[in-house]
Amino acid sequence: MPRESLKSPLALLGGLIVLYLAFPLVAFLVRFITAPQRGFHVPGLLPALWVSVSCATISLALIALFGVPLAYVLARSKGRVASVVGLIVQIPLALPPLMSGILLVYVVGPYTFLGRLSGERLTNSKIGIVIAMTFVATPFLIVAARAAFASVDQGLLDVATTLGHSDVSRFWRVALPVAGPGVRAGMLLAWLRAFGEYGAVVVLAYNPTSLPIYTYNQFSGVGLPTTLAPTALAIAVAVAVVVISRLHFTRLKGSAKALPTGEAPKMAIPRPVRFDIDHHLGAFHLVLSHESPIHHLAVLGPSGSGKSALLRSLAGLYGPSPGGVWFGEESLRGVAVEKRRVGYVAQGFSLFPHLTVWQQLLFATEATPELAAYWLAELHLEGLEGRYPSQISGGQRQRVALAQVLCSSPQVLLLDEPFSALDVPVRLELRRVLRRLQRETGLATVLVTHDPEEAAFLSDEMLIISNGHELQSGPSRQVFTRPGSLEVARLLGITNLHHATVVDEGLIDAGGVLITTNRAELGAGTAVAWSIRPDRVVVVAAEEPESESESESANRYGAGSHELVGTLVDVADVGVAVDLFVALAPHLELQARTTEEVELRVGDRCRVVLAPDDISLWPVLDGPMHESDLNVAAT
Repeated sequence: MPRESLKSPLALLGGLIVLYLAFPLVAFLVRFITAPQRGFHVPGLLPALWVSVSCATISLALIALFGVPLAYVLARSKGRVASVVGLIVQIPLALPPLMSGILLVYVVGPYTFLGRLSGERLTNSKIGIVIAMTFVATPFLIVAARAAFASVDQGLLDVATTLGHSDVSRFWRVALPVAGPGVRAGMLLAWLRAFGEYGAVVVLAYNPTSLPIYTYNQFSGVGLPTTLAPTALAIAVAVAVVVISRLHFTRLKGSAKALPTGEAPKMAIPRPVRFDIDHHLGAFHLVLSHESPIHHLAVLGPSGSGKSALLRSLAGLYGPSPGGVWFGEESLRGVAVEKRRVGYVAQGFSLFPHLTVWQQLLFATEATPELAAYWLAELHLEGLEGRYPSQISGGQRQRVALAQVLCSSPQVLLLDEPFSALDVPVRLELRRVLRRLQRETGLATVLVTHDPEEAAFLSDEMLIISNGHELQSGPSRQVFTRPGSLEVARLLGITNLHHATVVDEGLIDAGGVLITTNRAELGAGTAVAWSIRPDRVVVVAAEEPESESESESANRYGAGSHELVGTLVDVADVGVAVDLFVALAPHLELQARTTEEVELRVGDRCRVVLAPDDISLWPVLDGPMHESDLNVAAT
């Protein structure tokens, strides 16, 4: 611990409680060393120790057998029944142990039904001690284990489900290992509580004598001298158990000593995804339908628009209630998630922290060593087989996640913003990897993202959504070149977005600047929004050495191109290109992007050349527009 931390007020406060806890132990140790008699000679000491140790261990086994599954169920349940059960579980924590013993007498005492049925063997026996210990110690394990299971990332369980594992399998292979530290802490607390229990045991089962009862008898009959031995043994046992519980055992490596020969998967038959979703998530309503023969779909929308909810619906993680889902001609209504054969790459890095890379690839129920070896090599993961997720980079973890789902031989790949947590170079590299996999495997893919460039790069068709509803869908190029509304244009990150009014056939007035368009069907007075891509805006000097003929201008800038005069207000070198910002009017500024050398300087007069075919135009149907809504920054 750094010296600065030791000087902080928090450290001083913590030190006070440590002194308070340690001082009695030190005082006891001094007395134990200097005392002439310690009580080891008194009969019954070791049998009492054995009774406490053995009964506490049996009690812990029973608590773990029934309590750990209950904690898992409670952690995943949010209803009223779970709340009531959670309250019942915690009641023994609030009861004085003596009263817990009295409660147990009403259930297993010699005059109860169970007492008579057992021949009065449930009290004054080891069975009675175990019953008493179990009642008072159970809450310690359940409370700790429930908190540990609640902290397990739901994404891990979802991925395990899509990889073919049932609920019981997910509990044993994912939830329990991940929540292991918390469960072990609960087991430690439960065992120590059972080992030291006095009140409930003395009421329910005075004989055989446990170590706490033995110690109290010595104290009340003889005094402190003979209590030194049992107290020392209790401290030694407690220390030993705590030390054992904190040992870190080296995990066995899960990689194969000699990797098998990789075996390429069979080319998948493309199965375009169709769906008709109508699902309520609290107050949020997701209503989306899609049908197309296209195999690669991108769903684009802002945060909270329902993208991830749509993907979970397609995977079946909400059950059959969201609506119909089809992979090709196969309806998945009523098909369990683990039987759907979907490759689900959850948002973030949903890898199992307790498994090595090789174990991750073999985790799917359909995975084979040969297939795992193939994808290990194909995604350049050689040499990482024995590493855990915490020991590899973000890009490598994402490759492992892709390899993991590909090893399950899925029929559809569902990708939930798979590259959002990566650095730009790694993100671009993995986009290329995924695009190559789309071609080589033939898998249909559904990608959800808020990145328009990523959506265009990895899809042939796009679905734009907002607030759970569709705004526009169609081929990717069509959506980008002809956004259906102002909101779609915003989501696509389209720049040079402004408002105007139609003044004549194919002519709009944008803040006093007349601009020619190819939209002749809009009547005069129609309020519109318009935009043009920066790379389609041409900026030239205000005066050229030689004038061009109309045909030469058409060949150079496009048919019908017209020029506007403005002032260069900013020049930004963005590395791969240069952005020019030209003011055409007090409230009208256009951005141009070029890869050519720029000789103009800020403040120079210049001409802006626009081709009507490059201008997109939308009637404004949802009320007046504001400049803050229209001036969208470039992505």
